[in-house]
Amino acid sequence: RVGGRIQTDEVDGFRLDRGFQLYNPAYPEGARLLNLAALELQSFFPGAVLSTQDGPRWLVDPRRATRSSLRNARTPLGALGTLQTLRYLTGCAVTDPREVEQRPDMTTREAFAEAHIGKKPLQLLLQPFLSGVLADPDLDTSRRYTDLVLRSMARGTPAVPAMGMQAIPDQLAHGLRSRIFRGVRAEAVTTTRIETSAGAIDCDAVIVATDPSTAARLVPGVPEPTMRGLSTWYFSIEEDDLYGGKPVLVLASERRGPVTNTVVMSYAAPTYAPAGRHLVQATAVGVPDVEVNDVRRHLADLYGIPTGHWEPIGHYPIPYALPAARVPFTTRGQQDFDGIVVAGDHRDTPSIQGALVSGRRAARTVCRRLR
Repeated sequence: RVGGRIQTDEVDGFRLDRGFQLYNPAYPEGARLLNLAALELQSFFPGAVLSTQDGPRWLVDPRRATRSSLRNARTPLGALGTLQTLRYLTGCAVTDPREVEQRPDMTTREAFAEAHIGKKPLQLLLQPFLSGVLADPDLDTSRRYTDLVLRSMARGTPAVPAMGMQAIPDQLAHGLRSRIFRGVRAEAVTTTRIETSAGAIDCDAVIVATDPSTAARLVPGVPEPTMRGLSTWYFSIEEDDLYGGKPVLVLASERRGPVTNTVVMSYAAPTYAPAGRHLVQATAVGVPDVEVNDVRRHLADLYGIPTGHWEPIGHYPIPYALPAARVPFTTRGQQDFDGIVVAGDHRDTPSIQGALVSGRRAARTVCRRLR
């Protein structure tokens, strides 16, 4: 299949993305290249539930939430913590991305400290939320990249395509006029030749658009970044009214188990589950050595109900989920390596947006060369 790390499996009527993945319609490159209407994006709730020792606490985006949601919201961050967090997020939302990329770089944790974000918003919201997004519980990620992520989150509501995340690369592949060879391994490349397990292909130019490890194997000089891991478990359930039946991301604000975040996918996208059932995802940072019953027990705490009857239907340990965006970070990594062009999220930002931008940059490089 096309898509690299973006793939969807169909299991007994469920759609299981390979790892918990979301698409943000605020991505500018996606708006240029994708037919978003054809993807039938299914949006999640504009906010989150923080699971604390005092019970669940709702946080909502006041610009997008309904009046009833706002009435039910009770921030555990405190007035000052809420103000500090909103000030930081607003600053990310209104700043031009080119300006964000030029900010003095430091770790995300250092940036939050510099902004005087207190212990409560850091521990209850920002750290658990960004742990799942960045696969970085220590918040060592470059603040430039984190600020770009927060900017996108503030400007768009994350969603999934009705047919699963696989629909995104499938749509891109469908628009190609070239033949796609599947199940063929690239063994070596030069500027005009690809040696594959099915034979050699001569060409005018080569773009290596693979995972970082494969790119480093095929192209001398390509740096191989540190990769961060995530693990996702999927469960089939009957309950249709968890947290009011809203597709809200639940954050493990006080770690009492392996799960970092969880959400009922089919509350947002009914096409992810067969009739009469619902699909829950639970994601942990890294690839922890835990049993599925440990995950179920933690989910019982996060949802406040017994979960022993929840049926596990998928587990995706992904040690190479996304490249680490370390300090100092640049969104315009080298792509031309002695005539071989390399594309991928490891050459831009570790995101769908970054992969699309890198692909466009690679295409322009080749087009200029062939004129």
